[in-house]
Order: sequence, then C-alpha cells, then structure tokens
Amino acid sequence: MAYRIVLDPGHGGSDWGASYFGRKEKDDNLNLALAVGQILENNGIDVEYTRTDDVYHTPLEKAMMANNGDADFFVSFHRNATGVQPPSTGVETLVYNDSGIKAQMARNINAQLADVGVANRGVIERPNLVVLKRTRMPALLIEAGFIDNEEDNAMFDAKFNQIAEAIAQGILETLDMGTLTEMPLYKVQVGAYEDKDDADRLVSNLQSQGFEPYVINQNGLYKVQVGAFSRLSNAAAMENRIRDAGFPTFITT
Repeated sequence: MAYRIVLDPGHGGSDWGASYFGRKEKDDNLNLALAVGQILENNGIDVEYTRTDDVYHTPLEKAMMANNGDADFFVSFHRNATGVQPPSTGVETLVYNDSGIKAQMARNINAQLADVGVANRGVIERPNLVVLKRTRMPALLIEAGFIDNEEDNAMFDAKFNQIAEAIAQGILETLDMGTLTEMPLYKVQVGAYEDKDDADRLVSNLQSQGFEPYVINQNGLYKVQVGAFSRLSNAAAMENRIRDAGFPTFITT
C-alpha cells in the first residue's frame, strides 16, 4: 500500500510561532518537515505539505488541505516554549485522544527520538487543537524540543539529520514498513560564519534572489544551505542556479 502523508510545518509568514533571540519557530518547523518528507519519499511514501515556503495558512485551512487530499496521516511540526526559567526540555507529541494508530505513531516517534538523546516527555491529549480535531485521518503534532532552551537548540542543530531520521523511522515503524532506507541528502552550502548576523544577512540576500535558504548550527559555525536532495543531479542543478546568481557554493551531505 502506498501511504499518503501530509506534513505540516507549523506557523509561517507573519506568524513566527515561538522565538528566542532571533530564532523563529516557523523556520525550524519548515526545515524539519522538509527533511523528514524527503526521507519518507525515499522510502516510498507519498508526501504532501501544507507549505514549502514562508507563508501562513490558518489551522483550519491546513486540516482541510489534508482532508481534501485524502491523506492517510497528518503530522504537524512545532517547537515548544515555556517562557520561564529554567526552561523545559525534550519532545512531546500531541494527539486528539490517546488511542489508535495515531497514539502508537506518537509513541514510536518519541522512542526513536529518545534513542538520539532527546528527552521523552510523552504523548499528550490535546482535543482543542484544530489540526488534530478537524482532520479526518489520524493526526499528531510533534513538539520537537524547546526553542527557549539553548541545549535543546544545540541538539536540534547538531543532530538535525538524526532527528529527522528518527521521526521518519517512527512513522515507518508504525506503518510496518521496516527500517528506513538510508540515502544521503545533498545540500548546497553557500556560506559558514561564526556570527549568526552574518549568516542571516546572507539568508536575506539569497531570499531576495528567489532562493529558500536555511541556517544550521554545526561545529560552532552557522552554515547557510539550500535544499536537501536525494539525487546529486538535482543538487548540482540548484548549485548552478545559485552560482549563476553570483554566490560561491559547494555541495555537502
């Protein structure tokens, strides 16, 4: 059976979600959803998104996208926040009610993330959330660490690929599709900086040229990258576009 899953990067556009010293939840949500989606596609899942760039849709509009697309599952990506000190840590996965395959998928995702080193805060019922209440298919919402916790942010950045793979593995495990097929994801790197402000300026410049960059914090550097491609040829095509726009690049995995 070919499953269709709608992935929902929470917030977007003028709705930043939570933020922490310039870090916006909407950006983390989008980067993680796209990475998980690429892995799922590599493993035979039909993936659709509620957004693939920085736009805003209401929660009801997102639920209707999934309903109208006859999706089998709906997975929403978020980062948590408390706004108080000391901050909380870890992953929570929210469901309308704690029953059925959605709750099993939530537990499998949390368990896989715990193996990566993310604290497992459990599965939580949230029947008042529109994206869980108004979707007709099994739906869950992943709170992938606390954006106001510097240690959670450091893990999110340093173990980004492992976190994406863990979430994908939890989904595939629930669908009884076995272990994910590990394929490299090729990214086009445009710059790496010690100062995040420098990285943010490059991001703005790339966006003004029509590209969709993101920043990861790795080995003490803020790296500006574009795309996550399963095919090297697609990464090379993107690299050529960026170079033609006047930016130096190289391809990384």
